[in-house]
Amino acid sequence: MLLSSKSFARAAAISLFSLSSFSTLFHQAQASAVSSVGTRNIVPTKRATVCNGHAELCGKGYGTVAFVGAHDSYAIGVNNAAVNQDQNITTQLNDGVRMLQMQAHEESGVLTLCHTSCVLYNGGTLQAYLTTVKTWLDANPNEVLSLLIVNIDNAPASAYDTVFKSVGLDAVSFAPASSPLTASSWPTLGSMIDSGKRLVTFLDNGADPSIPYLIDEFTNIWETAFDVTDPSFDCNVNRTKGDTSTQMYLINHFLDTFLFGQLVPDVALANVTNAASGPGSLGAQVQTCTTQNTRPPNFLLVDFYEFGGGSVFQVAATINGVQYSPTTPVASPLPTGSGQAGGPGTTTTSPANDASPLAHLSAISAVTLSIIFGAFIAV
Repeated sequence: MLLSSKSFARAAAISLFSLSSFSTLFHQAQASAVSSVGTRNIVPTKRATVCNGHAELCGKGYGTVAFVGAHDSYAIGVNNAAVNQDQNITTQLNDGVRMLQMQAHEESGVLTLCHTSCVLYNGGTLQAYLTTVKTWLDANPNEVLSLLIVNIDNAPASAYDTVFKSVGLDAVSFAPASSPLTASSWPTLGSMIDSGKRLVTFLDNGADPSIPYLIDEFTNIWETAFDVTDPSFDCNVNRTKGDTSTQMYLINHFLDTFLFGQLVPDVALANVTNAASGPGSLGAQVQTCTTQNTRPPNFLLVDFYEFGGGSVFQVAATINGVQYSPTTPVASPLPTGSGQAGGPGTTTTSPANDASPLAHLSAISAVTLSIIFGAFIAV
């Protein structure tokens, strides 16, 4: 039986209404289902295509990447035996340093960055330092950065938590679901950047599981010896609280020398110590460690990182299998006459020929005498 034109139109309208209603109900049910389970089943869109300067690093686990670290990163200046760097924190980071190591003391109840003692060298408050770090992280959203805090006065983790929260760094800090993690268990740099949790902070002691983003160092990382005066730099385990076969590891590749009975940085050999190859070089120690441990180190801790003209970053790039091709050259060593005798420096670059290692050593000799006599007076 054929339908009249009016009947056909009525039937078509009913069908369209039914389809429209079904579609509406389907989408409402879908939205309700998403609401009921939250967002855990929704795969986020990957936004990190370059990680720590290289697309190739986005898919690599944090525990398989090598990072250059600045030893006593806050102890900045020249003409001072108590300093280990001569570029300010922002310049260190801009040049490629991706681990900042520091020594925190409690000075009148305030966490302060000092070298051995706050009388010897006072690098300012931890809060001021972390404010600089936060500013840099905000300006560089595709970078993963690590902090290593030597908690020399055994301050509780809660004291550090208060400072991190005051500058907003807790919000960008990576907190593992459990700790320790083996080197192969860490997330990729890309996923850390995508999640916004791209600051990794280690405490050498005093970590508290209730504040999981302040991670215990020695259950996750083992270290080689520090205060080394032998330029051969072995790769023996010096400190650990975990399984060295599965932990990440850090090499303390900075050379000291004795001056008037005190250990001071051997600035005269800094270009050799930081070199990519040759006896006593960073590259040579990495080769030793790779042979001995069947895998390269994760963290390369150095003094005066810019000596060698970027060689320390070349070594890290070689480990990571990427090209080291900076868009701008690294900073040049500060001249000893720059006036940066104490406290964090602010000058970024200076002509390299004004800052010979021997000139640095002469300045260190003079200042060491004043430190020694000053220490006697303070006592």
